[in-house]
Amino acid sequence: MPSPAPALTLLLALALPPVAIAVGPLSVTDDQGNTVTLTRPARRIVSLAPHTTELLFAAGAGPYLVGVSNFSDYPAAAGNIRSIGRIRNADLETIITLKPDLVVAWHSGNSAAQVARLRELHIPVFESQPNDFEMIASSIERLARLSATDASGAKAAAGFRSRWHALEQRYRNRSSVSVFYQIWSQPLTTLNGDHMVSTVLRTCGGRNIFAGLPQLAPTVSVEAVLAADPDAILTPSDAKDAPLKSWQRFSRMKAVAANNLFVVNADWLNRAGPRIVDATEEVCKTLDLVRTRSRNTAAP
Repeated sequence: MPSPAPALTLLLALALPPVAIAVGPLSVTDDQGNTVTLTRPARRIVSLAPHTTELLFAAGAGPYLVGVSNFSDYPAAAGNIRSIGRIRNADLETIITLKPDLVVAWHSGNSAAQVARLRELHIPVFESQPNDFEMIASSIERLARLSATDASGAKAAAGFRSRWHALEQRYRNRSSVSVFYQIWSQPLTTLNGDHMVSTVLRTCGGRNIFAGLPQLAPTVSVEAVLAADPDAILTPSDAKDAPLKSWQRFSRMKAVAANNLFVVNADWLNRAGPRIVDATEEVCKTLDLVRTRSRNTAAP
């Protein structure tokens, strides 16, 4: 008997129900070196921080989020997802009720005791702590792997890397600008060299004056800032205690004398997610302005 015509073969194939593709165990390493293994793709995910929410959406896993922390306001769809409470003190009862097959936590921001408790309950936890651009791109790919949205994750990670490398090339030979990054006034608080903010500064030719301190978010003295005499002071837009005004009385500081006191977008810069590239573009333009003002001041 002759074989069916190609057109008939195609019609028969389309009429058949789709065949499920078996997916074996999915395994990745999180930012703390822990192996996270799922027996099947994550379909009920809880995010414990705004930046992990953004990473999950970039990875294509947004439709599988069933719970997010407070301040998870980007993208807009995150606002429709049930809140599991505060970043540093999540509602464990709510998380357990949501029956997650994956929790994505913020290593330095969430309660270590709560993360440990989730593991005791045999809930897989991916701990996120990106401190450079490659870790963010890799995070997108790894979270996509756990949710079997690899194609979406690969596309987003490639776009992120492309923008990041372009910024590196553009600003790699810029002159150094010393920066004090102030996140709070009382107590006076900054970030050290291990934080993603310092990576952004370095990409733009900036130098964090407190990069060498051991704590991730150390408190410093006014005297220490005056002694370092930075070229610029940056503060995030969510610092509600108007931190820049307090420096105006130190008119001999280089940053004050040149009016190099800047507010930067907090959601872009403080969240180690995909929008950190937008933050980098903003910071790089700001530091270029500092350089321009310095040249104009030095000109005879």
